[in-house]
Amino acid sequence: MRRFFLISSFLTLFAIGSSAQWKPAGDKIKTDWASQINPANVLPEYPRPIMERSDWKNLNGLWNYAVINKGEHLPAEFEGQILVPFAIESSLSGVGKRINENQELVYQRSFEIPSAWKGKQVLLHFGAVDWKTDVWVNDVKVGSHTGGFTPFSFDITAALSGKGNNQLVVKVWDPTDKGPQPRGKQVSNPEGIWYTPVSGIWQTVWMEPVAGKHIKNLRITPDIDRNLLTVKAELNSACPSDFVEVNVYDGNQLVAT
Repeated sequence: MRRFFLISSFLTLFAIGSSAQWKPAGDKIKTDWASQINPANVLPEYPRPIMERSDWKNLNGLWNYAVINKGEHLPAEFEGQILVPFAIESSLSGVGKRINENQELVYQRSFEIPSAWKGKQVLLHFGAVDWKTDVWVNDVKVGSHTGGFTPFSFDITAALSGKGNNQLVVKVWDPTDKGPQPRGKQVSNPEGIWYTPVSGIWQTVWMEPVAGKHIKNLRITPDIDRNLLTVKAELNSACPSDFVEVNVYDGNQLVAT
């Protein structure tokens, strides 16, 4: 009982400590839900309901950040902490700072791989990052992505440390209206509107273990007139003998397979 109490106390103090390090930057566009933000448990829901896996790890929370000049080496030190996945310009990020086309935003955090994931491939997912993104794990570049509104993933298995902490670094360049990308209402210097630009990570970041051969993408198309549901599964590596089993449930009752 005493051991359980000590562990519970430590977890409570950790959560309180995380909260104490973060507070909204200003009071812009505040909603009723802002007061419910817990830095130790930000957006805990699985972020991809169309293809949910039971085993996963949420990487939202407090990350280190720095704003550097475009093209500079990755920083050895960071300016402070930012609450992911809120854009650096937003109040809930805890930073509330704008960046320009001559700057880049760098994020850093450490993470551990659960022992149960041993022998599996590990995928790192980003719900969305605005705009051009480069990602390193343990100083190994695992990939790049361009686009502010689409999810992307990298297989980081080969870059992982055999034991202990792993280091994740994300670098983002977002020129807003000074670049070629679609940006909607976003401008660097809004005049007639108060629309704030969005730069950097703005959707959930998470990891999950998968088998060597796994479903990469899933497309489900209903045809109401014909009472049909077409399921197309894209595998990371497919061969002619592969097949996918689809079970359809009404509540807990199996109705088709």
